[in-house]
Amino acid sequence: MDLQLYLRGIELFNRGEFFEAHEVLEDVWRAAPASEKLFLQGLIQISVAFVHHSRGNHQGAQSLLRRACRNLSGYPAVCEGIDLQGLIASAERWRAALEENSAPPALLKITIDGK
Repeated sequence: MDLQLYLRGIELFNRGEFFEAHEVLEDVWRAAPASEKLFLQGLIQISVAFVHHSRGNHQGAQSLLRRACRNLSGYPAVCEGIDLQGLIASAERWRAALEENSAPPALLKITIDGK
């Protein structure tokens, strides 16, 4: 995995630049070994879910969050420095809020190695 691009994608995500994060993470995904593909795809899907949310497409956001959680759940609780257990829980809270048409929680942040 291209660590520099990976970290750049996470940085963009955490700044709320979800479309740009998805673009960068897709570049990482293309070159990644098969064992990392679903992990990266899950991160990309979360990014795109927030692009959909920002455009008012809540059903699309829900669907992508659901698929992202499914893809990420096959990896360890901490993977590539990310607390996946916490990320999945946050994504599920977002999906539930969208499904219930209630106020969503704070925007997700992806923390790497506790940062």
